[in-house]
Amino acid sequence: MTSAFFMYKIGLSRALSIELTPSVTVIVCMSTQHSNPLVFVYNADSGLFNTMTDIAHKMFSPSTYSCNLCAITHGLFAEKQEWREFIEQLGMPVEFLHRDEFKSRYHDALDSYPAVLRHSGEGFDVLLTASDINRCDSIAALRELIHSAVKQPS
Repeated sequence: MTSAFFMYKIGLSRALSIELTPSVTVIVCMSTQHSNPLVFVYNADSGLFNTMTDIAHKMFSPSTYSCNLCAITHGLFAEKQEWREFIEQLGMPVEFLHRDEFKSRYHDALDSYPAVLRHSGEGFDVLLTASDINRCDSIAALRELIHSAVKQPS
């Protein structure tokens, strides 16, 4: 584990953000509302070479970039603050994985990426498909979709 730090929030939830590797961060929010974590899976693979390739792709050909979840939630070099704040305020456990990390960790593959999943007792429920995410054009639109999927008021 590279680093770990606590972020305390006002209200019912507290968030614990743990950076497992430079590319994988898990945010756990303690709340009585939800117990099954959301898993966000990017349509990109992990690693330095893939990250550099993704940055170049976003810079030189953003309209053909294959991960709309990445394009909406991240700038060229970092996660957008508005997205980070939204995730911290969800009040539920959240995990972010690249496609290869998801396949390796859960020995599972989806038909298409990106996706937003929820852990269930026996696997995953797909909350948002690639098609759903690809229709979004902003963090606000994605936030609305996530709120609808987890049945929380926006």
